[in-house]
Amino acid sequence: MIENYYLGFDIGGTKCSISVGGEDLELFEKSVFPTNVERGPYEVIDEIKHNAHLLIRKYGKEGLKGIGISCGGPLDSEKGIIYSPPNLPGWDSIPITEIFKKEFGVKTSLQNDANACALAEWLMGSGKGTDNMIFLTFGTGMGAGLILNRRLYSGTNDLGGEVGHIRLAEDGPVGFGKAGSFEGFCSGGGIAQLAESVVLKKLESGQKVSFCENVEDASNITAKTVAEYARKGDETAKQIIEISATYLGNALAYLVDILNPQCIVIGSIYSRNEDMFKPIVDKVLEAEAIPSAREVCRIAPAALGEKTGDYAALCVSLYNDQLSRN
Repeated sequence: MIENYYLGFDIGGTKCSISVGGEDLELFEKSVFPTNVERGPYEVIDEIKHNAHLLIRKYGKEGLKGIGISCGGPLDSEKGIIYSPPNLPGWDSIPITEIFKKEFGVKTSLQNDANACALAEWLMGSGKGTDNMIFLTFGTGMGAGLILNRRLYSGTNDLGGEVGHIRLAEDGPVGFGKAGSFEGFCSGGGIAQLAESVVLKKLESGQKVSFCENVEDASNITAKTVAEYARKGDETAKQIIEISATYLGNALAYLVDILNPQCIVIGSIYSRNEDMFKPIVDKVLEAEAIPSAREVCRIAPAALGEKTGDYAALCVSLYNDQLSRN
């Protein structure tokens, strides 16, 4: 039996996980199962309940202090309602915190996945000890979680941190439904679009591209392929990375100038390829950001890596527990 512990529910389109952790951020155990979204929200919720009850029996009902939920938006964190995330079809106006609070009898809190990951990196990762931190997902999409004056900032209706929608160019790869957006230039899908555009121009002009021989295959290039070939020294792949990194640097300069953070933590694609992105990003920041703001801001890869999701939902619960005590 554990005296004080928390549960974290990470609800995704591919899989769901339930993490058990303590006040000192130690992860005790994790249970994972496929979401199988076609069965609808309430069957998934019932499976979460079942697995959570098994863990509660093991760790003791009396020790459970709270539940945190991490899920893709749109959602209302204050009301605890999930509103039809793209990866969870049918999850329309699901009162998720009310459901779990009624089932388990403890305080239950909800945050979108970017905010939850921001809390994890702030409480125990690259942003630990800072008062002002920005977390950028840089994965399938580009979202942000904002920690300002040691508080998570969600905005008026949970749209604080939607930096992927910012337009960085008049035209370019599409992200967030907008051509030339931050997400268009700096996300897995955006880099794939950028690669297709660059490669097609080269192939149509008679140049050879080592990782794509035919025009028909250009639409199948992935961000992972680009990074792999750039690391091997392929000039076309390096060019694509340079374009993405340049726009990343410009976007970071905006964030540094506007929010004056101590740290910007960047996940996924950046954290796996920091050696290729950082020199270009640093050069752009030096040219574009306010010098005194740039000097106090550290750009860091996410420290938790593949474990971020395990801790994110737990940190939602821990953070809200801390707020209730203050």
